[in-house]
Amino acid sequence: MALEDAKNQVDQAFTRESSRGLYYENTFGGALSFLRRRYTKDLTGVDLAVTGVPFDQAVTNRPGARLGPRAVREASALQVFDPPYGWDGFSPLEEFDIVDYGDLAFDYADIPAFPGALTAHIRGILERGAASLALGGDHYISFPILRAYAEKFGPLSLLQFDAHSDTWADDDMTRVDHGTMFYKAVKEGLVDPKRSVQVGIRTVNPDNLGVPTIDAREVHERGPVETAKKIKEILGDAQTYVTFDIDCLDPGFAPGTGTPVWGGLSSGHAAIILRDLAGINMVGGDVVEVSPPYDPSGATAVAGAHVAMELICLWGWTRRGA
Repeated sequence: MALEDAKNQVDQAFTRESSRGLYYENTFGGALSFLRRRYTKDLTGVDLAVTGVPFDQAVTNRPGARLGPRAVREASALQVFDPPYGWDGFSPLEEFDIVDYGDLAFDYADIPAFPGALTAHIRGILERGAASLALGGDHYISFPILRAYAEKFGPLSLLQFDAHSDTWADDDMTRVDHGTMFYKAVKEGLVDPKRSVQVGIRTVNPDNLGVPTIDAREVHERGPVETAKKIKEILGDAQTYVTFDIDCLDPGFAPGTGTPVWGGLSSGHAAIILRDLAGINMVGGDVVEVSPPYDPSGATAVAGAHVAMELICLWGWTRRGA
């Protein structure tokens, strides 16, 4: 059946009517969407909307993450033939209505207007009963997204995979900076710091606002299985937003990012941790800071696409069979 489908399927991003199913379109051809999902702005009956946020004007070092959503979509074409490995046969692409909602439209030259535009974009998804998975873009995008989620759910637990805490003090809520947005999120009451956790941190910040931290060294020493157990103990059953900065991975695994730091997690660490987090109450998430210009091999985008798939599995795990 798969071979026969491969002979006939093309441009499934536009030609397929269903929002469910495995696709067998050639990876090297056809119109690209995330996981070959159907492109649509109609969220009727949709469970999860994947949306790109091609914004990188908040970076402190190397730009290029605006090209991340496009690269992650391309890399994701390798993952649409089978259920994801390691999830006991769970196949979210077959069980849920998942679509590619396209990218956020915004005026690249009007930076002050960007946060409100993104919050409204995500709010529109949530109001239609779907969850969102955002493909960044730099890490600032999590802040406007969290505003939309907090409107619906109240203060959230934040599970943050990152090399940096991004809680440097900044009381100017209008500044657009990818190193201060979680300070602002805590100060605005969007995030409950005591029920949140940062994983993979390996840069100095004297005040992380009381957020429990499992730094990169602890992950290496504790191991991924025990790390996942500790994360689950901290989160409990709290409604959780998961954000994965690709620089959580060591530059050897993800060189294409704006602020790389040595000593990070391997892709193997990340895969085990994410799979062992099955059962957390994830309500939404994002994958950010994939910067394709700094990785001609495409490995960073491949890592980003795999992380995004794992986040879909985490989101769907507690909803499967519903």
